Amino acid sequence: MLGGSRAESPGVEEGAGMAEAVNLVEKLAQFSDLWSQKKVAALNDYDVKLAKVKGEFVWHTHEDTDELFLVVSGRLTIQLRDGDVVLEPGELYVVPRGVEHCPLAEEETAILLLEPAGTLNTGDVGGPRTKAAENLG
Repeated sequence: MLGGSRAESPGVEEGAGMAEAVNLVEKLAQFSDLWSQKKVAALNDYDVKLAKVKGEFVWHTHEDTDELFLVVSGRLTIQLRDGDVVLEPGELYVVPRGVEHCPLAEEETAILLLEPAGTLNTGDVGGPRTKAAENLG
């Protein structure tokens, strides 16, 4: 298995299904820091991550992968160079690989992200806000 990401995922054992359901509301209650992605599950070579966001992030690009944003609560604007996409709870948007974007939330917003394991939050930009996702137990 590449990178062993599935075996390291909460609730996932090698060759087995989920030991129990992942409750997103409970997971979101376990942290309060903003713009810090928390890994809650994995599938194949992808991480399922939660984050709480408020304010503007950084403009960045993921050259090698698409990025899925799903709003759990609040409202998220995905700023794109050719126009914005506004997401309400229950809505998702996939930013295509290579497209520069900048997430923005006027109020605290909870989001779910789906990306290949090891994808950094700032993509190819780097900088002081770059963080690897942390496992959320």
